Amino acid sequence: MDSTLLAVVLMIAGGGAGTAFGYFLRKKVAQAQVNSLEAKAEQMLTEAKNKYQTIILEAKEKAVHFLDEAKKEEQKMRQELSVEKQRLEKRETTFDQKLLELQDKQTKLQEKIDKVTLIKAEIEKIRDQQIATLQQVASMTREQAVEMLIKKVEETSKSDLLGRIMKLEKESTEVYDDKAREIIVDSIQRCAASHAAENTSSMVNIPSEEMKGRIIGKEGRNIKTIEKLTGCEIVIDDTPDSIMISGFSTIRRQIAKLAIEKLILDGRIQPARIEEFVEKAKQDLSLDIKKAGEEALYKMGITGIDPKLVNIVGRLKYRTSYGQSVMNHSMEVGHVSGLIASELGLNAALAKKCGFFHDIGKSVDHETQGSHPEIGNMILKKFNMDEDICQAALTHHNDKPFNIYSTIAKAADAISAARVGARRDSYEQYIARLQDLEKTASGFPGIDKVYAIQAGREVRVFVKPNEIDDYSAFQLAKDIAHKIEQELKYPGEIRVSVIRETRVVEYAK
Repeated sequence: MDSTLLAVVLMIAGGGAGTAFGYFLRKKVAQAQVNSLEAKAEQMLTEAKNKYQTIILEAKEKAVHFLDEAKKEEQKMRQELSVEKQRLEKRETTFDQKLLELQDKQTKLQEKIDKVTLIKAEIEKIRDQQIATLQQVASMTREQAVEMLIKKVEETSKSDLLGRIMKLEKESTEVYDDKAREIIVDSIQRCAASHAAENTSSMVNIPSEEMKGRIIGKEGRNIKTIEKLTGCEIVIDDTPDSIMISGFSTIRRQIAKLAIEKLILDGRIQPARIEEFVEKAKQDLSLDIKKAGEEALYKMGITGIDPKLVNIVGRLKYRTSYGQSVMNHSMEVGHVSGLIASELGLNAALAKKCGFFHDIGKSVDHETQGSHPEIGNMILKKFNMDEDICQAALTHHNDKPFNIYSTIAKAADAISAARVGARRDSYEQYIARLQDLEKTASGFPGIDKVYAIQAGREVRVFVKPNEIDDYSAFQLAKDIAHKIEQELKYPGEIRVSVIRETRVVEYAK
């Protein structure tokens, strides 16, 4: 028991001694570690202080270096600014000197101007005195003297003046005539239009002679109804298998023709049916007019036209001038105008429109007061067409058209109208036109005889040589041509030839 207790006591004593020894040993080890960390921290602190001192020294050196560089740069800039300041001061001084010199020159120039003005006034005064003296000596005014001088020069130099005028005209027109002829011929060749234009027919074919009586009706009721509703005269004569429709308006004649053709096919000809078919004919004609306008504009390549203007264009299909269809004529003028403009380097599309719309006024000239150029200009302006197109319609018959496009339209119009077979007159109209032409040309003093030849394309005027000299004959031709243009209407152009000859006859006996 005692041994066991002793052993326990010894074990407890040994455990306490071991614990004490372990604690002491751990304390020593910890103290050693603490001392080691403090040494390291002290060392690191020392190294940091050394680096800090080194960095401070380097920074101070760099700052001193930068400060020196900045001072050098500042000194350099100061020197440059000083030089620039001196240069500006020098330029300012020079500018002031030049300004003073300019002011001095201006002053001297003004003085010279004043002197010249005084001298000029004195010269004018002396000149007026001399003119007054000359007028007093000559017993005439300055205007009278100038007029007398001009008359003397004209009398002494009339033949030279005539030769000079003719020479200048010949020289100025030869080159342009050749070039114009080349352009026009090329345009005509490239435009393959029909030479003989169509005519609107006013004849209606009937299946038999018995149909004439049915069209006349009992006591003329049917024919009177047709004439009343259409405004045309129905001529029924001995012409076999046909009747004639006579009327001032081509559109009315066409309505009458369509209505009669429908009545013949229907067979029931009576006033009520006539009224019905006349209305149908008007509707059909309206559609045909619209279709004709659309086809014409399509062939011309013109788009964006107001539908109302398209209908007005379509009416040209039923309008003729000297037997020539105005629709075909307008299309031909449009094509020729475009070709001429392209040769001249102008706007061919605009020229084509100017040519095509130049006679648009003829579509309603039978129903509207005024000439067809004025009506056409009014119509085109109403639909906001280009000003060049409006002026081409207005001035294509004038001596001086509005511009180059109006001139082209005028030339193309003359080309289309002058084609062989394009237009024709009745015998009575032809004779009346030649008589009017001869009468117009003979209304001048000094004319002996006048002849209209070549179907009215030329007028030959024979003058009295003792009353008309060469210079006056030259002016007379212009006056006759101008009067014909003002008073007569004609297709194409008319050549005026003034002939003056002196015959001296003597007999040897």
